[in-house]
Amino acid sequence: MTSKSTSRQKRHFEDACGLAHGLDLVGERWALIIIRELLLGPRRFSDLRSALPGLSANVLTQRLGELEQRHVIERLRLPPPASVQVYGLTEWGREAEPMVLAMAKWAYRSPAHDRMLPLSGVAMLLSLRINLDVARAGALALTLGFDIEGTPYRGQLEHGVLSVAAGEALVPDIAYRSTARGLAARFYGKVPPEQLAVTGVLTMRGDPGLETRFADLFALPPRYVPSQAS
Repeated sequence: MTSKSTSRQKRHFEDACGLAHGLDLVGERWALIIIRELLLGPRRFSDLRSALPGLSANVLTQRLGELEQRHVIERLRLPPPASVQVYGLTEWGREAEPMVLAMAKWAYRSPAHDRMLPLSGVAMLLSLRINLDVARAGALALTLGFDIEGTPYRGQLEHGVLSVAAGEALVPDIAYRSTARGLAARFYGKVPPEQLAVTGVLTMRGDPGLETRFADLFALPPRYVPSQAS
């Protein structure tokens, strides 16, 4: 009943442009954020609820159902011993990644962007992909481990590209155990790891000099400054 009611109430653009149809598919509130949370791998319903505290269970159920009907996401079952249902992006759904990252990169420059709002672990790691200084990274190659409040992720920096996925990093050069905000303080606030360790929001394993070189590769873009006339 929810699905039928939602489809009746939804207003379409009735426009043949691909952008218009794209907004028909993922333009509802929270839809793109759910897609963002699935970019690093499938998630359980409870994982999505935990990562998005401002999203009610009812709305999450509706959005997942709509995105599944539109073939953007699909239900999967993890193999034993987990054997639980998760939601993941379809092959076509994963093609939305450049769009999601490009929109985030563009919006970072907004004069109205509040950078202190809640931040999920996935959003934080994707921000590192977006805000990497490729020129400064040069030939630096690293294997990285991130444990964000108990959820493991593995990263690889190579040829000026940072890739991140869900799962353990086997032998990382640098490993972080942190909150999303702790990582933001390290990479964007440039707070030293030892200072963050005192407050308990971040600990780091690895060569300190190498870690400093890595952390210096990231910075948020400057905000757009409107002209006085506008």
